[in-house]
Amino acid sequence: MADVLHSPDALVIGAGPAGLMAAEELARAGLRVVVAEAKATPARKFLMAGKSGLNITRNEPLPRFLAAYRQPRLDPMLRAFGPDQVVDWCRGLGQEVFVGSSGRVFPEVMKASPLLRAWAARLEGLGVELRTRWRWVGFRGEGLVFDTPAGERCGSAPRVVLALGGASWPRLGSDGAWLPWLRDRGVPVVGFRPANMGFAVDWSPFMARHFGAAVKNVALLADGQRQRGEFVISSRGIEGGGVYLVSRAVREGAALLLDLLPDLSAEHVAARLARMKPGDSLANRLRRLGLSPAAVALVMEWGREMDPALAVKALPVRHQGPRPLQEAISSAGGVAWAGVTAGLELKALPGIWVAGEMLDWEAPTGGYLLTGCLATGRWAGRAAARLVG
Repeated sequence: MADVLHSPDALVIGAGPAGLMAAEELARAGLRVVVAEAKATPARKFLMAGKSGLNITRNEPLPRFLAAYRQPRLDPMLRAFGPDQVVDWCRGLGQEVFVGSSGRVFPEVMKASPLLRAWAARLEGLGVELRTRWRWVGFRGEGLVFDTPAGERCGSAPRVVLALGGASWPRLGSDGAWLPWLRDRGVPVVGFRPANMGFAVDWSPFMARHFGAAVKNVALLADGQRQRGEFVISSRGIEGGGVYLVSRAVREGAALLLDLLPDLSAEHVAARLARMKPGDSLANRLRRLGLSPAAVALVMEWGREMDPALAVKALPVRHQGPRPLQEAISSAGGVAWAGVTAGLELKALPGIWVAGEMLDWEAPTGGYLLTGCLATGRWAGRAAARLVG
C-alpha cells in the first residue's frame, strides 16, 4: 500500500469540528488535504453531544461571549468566527437554527448528524480525503507514524494541523495520548484537568431514593459567582449544567453553596419558617416552603444542624472533589499558549499547527466549547494555508 502521506499539501490529524474546519480552510485555499482520523467515523464526540440537542453557539453580545472564555489569546479568533458566523455557517449547510430561552442556539432538527452529513459532503466536494482508522501514534525522526488497518505507516506533509482534542471522553477518541509526544519535542504543555465536570459525593444511605432526581431552579454560588441552573443527584455525586457553570472555581478550591429558593430573600424565608408550628419536623417545614423532595433531602444531608433559613439560602455542598477526567465534558490543559505563534503554529515544530481542545483553554458548556473549536480550527487552517513551499 502506497504511503499517501507524502502526496498531500496538507495533513489534518483529527476529524472533530476543529480538524474538519481546518481541512475546509486548507482545501478552499486550493490545497490537497488528507484528514487522518483514529476512529471508524468522524466527529464522534460532536455526534454524542448532539444526542441531547446540539447547542452550537450562544446568542449574546460579543463582549459577554468573549468574557466566558477568560483567555484573551482566543479573542481575535472568536471575533473572526463568533456566534453570528457560526449561525451563518450552519445555514450555509442547510441547517436553520433557533434561539432557546436561555440564549443557546440550536439547529431546528436539534441533531448533529444532518449537519455533519452536509459538512462531509461539502468537504468531499472540495477534494478533502478522509482516512478513518488512521491513529497517530507519534513521531519517527521528522515523520509521523500511524497505526492503520493495513499496518504501520509513516509519512509527512508540508503543513500539518493537529486537532486531536483534549483528554475527556477517551472512548470517543480524545484520550490526550499526544501530550508527552509533543512535550518530548520541546513543546510546552500543561497537564490535563477535568473541566465542565461533576463532583463526587459520599452520600449517606438515605440519599439513594433520590438518585437520578433533578434539582431545578436553584442558584449555585462559588468564588463570587452566582449562577442560576439545575443539576442532577447521582449515585456518584452531583452533575449537570448548573454545576458545570461553577466547576472551574470549585475545582480550584472555592467553596460551593446552594441557594435553593433564589427568588426569595433570606429574610422572607426566615419569616415564613418562624410562622410555622414549632413542633413540626424540619423536613415538613422545608416542604411547606416549596422545596422539592430532592432539595429537602439535600438540606437534611448537609444542613440538618444549621439554622434552617441559612441552610435553604446558603447550603454548603460537601463533596470529595471533581469526578474523574474521563467523565468530564471537556478538559483544561494541553499545549501552553507560550508554545504557539499568533497563528497557532508550534514554535518548537515549525510547519505544525494545533487547534481545538489541544490548546490550554476551557469554557463553560452552552455553545462556547463548540464555537471555540470551530474558531481555532478555522484560524489554524487559514494560517497553515498561507505557508509557502
